[in-house]
Amino acid sequence: MMDLFNQTSLECSKLITQRYSTSFTLGIKTLDKKFHLPVYAIYGFVRYADEIVDTFHDYDKKTLLQNFKIEAYKAIEDGVSFNPVLHAFQLVVNKYKIDLDLIEAFLHSMELDLEETTYDKIGYEQYIYGSAEVVGLMCLKVFCEGNQEQFDSLVAPAKKLGAAFQKVNFIRDIKSDYEERGRVYFPGVDFREFTKPTKDLIELDIQRDFDDALEGILRLPKGAKLGVYLAYRYYLKLFRKIKRLPASRIKQERIRIKDSMKMRILLMTYFQHRIKVL
Repeated sequence: MMDLFNQTSLECSKLITQRYSTSFTLGIKTLDKKFHLPVYAIYGFVRYADEIVDTFHDYDKKTLLQNFKIEAYKAIEDGVSFNPVLHAFQLVVNKYKIDLDLIEAFLHSMELDLEETTYDKIGYEQYIYGSAEVVGLMCLKVFCEGNQEQFDSLVAPAKKLGAAFQKVNFIRDIKSDYEERGRVYFPGVDFREFTKPTKDLIELDIQRDFDDALEGILRLPKGAKLGVYLAYRYYLKLFRKIKRLPASRIKQERIRIKDSMKMRILLMTYFQHRIKVL
């Protein structure tokens, strides 16, 4: 019956992913099937931690996050939890030997969101590492399936990809982060003075991250390459759309990619994969 409990917990994380992110769900579906539930489990864990700091405004978020953290580590140590999200996550952590340092860095970034509103360069880089880069590294642990040499060779580009994704999120959500949460992630940037020169500098930095990430994607294990490349193409499309818009527009609305365009990206990526271009 333990297999049933495990499977049910993993499928709870799958449901969470489907409810919260159609784009991420689409990307997971293009991975080899053996990676689906483990990556859903990682997403479920990080999604719920992020929900605590971004959504539960009528509750003591600091205590909620601390309890979540304690329960997560206990689940990993005990190898079981009656919280299905944490049980699914600990299954993946223990099976793929995900370093606890990665989990700690992620939870630390979530703690920063409870208080920090502005960042200097060092704090900005630390936050991106904890909130995004380590999530990519957790997934990379799954993709490499115990091959530590392969994992080590892909760490740098995996971090660049996570950084690129997070920075695109920051510039896309700059309005809501400032108005709803009082946050500005980019160091030295005043939302009220977010102008074209500032936007150009941020975009130059993001483009470098995308460029450095691509060579790592092409070296990923076969079962992971298509799904990660699809996510790369989606975020690159969103980034290019943001680049074409004036800073004033970014300050007024959240830029999105239409579902029809997402499907086009999927089909084009799959075609490239089938003809061995990817």
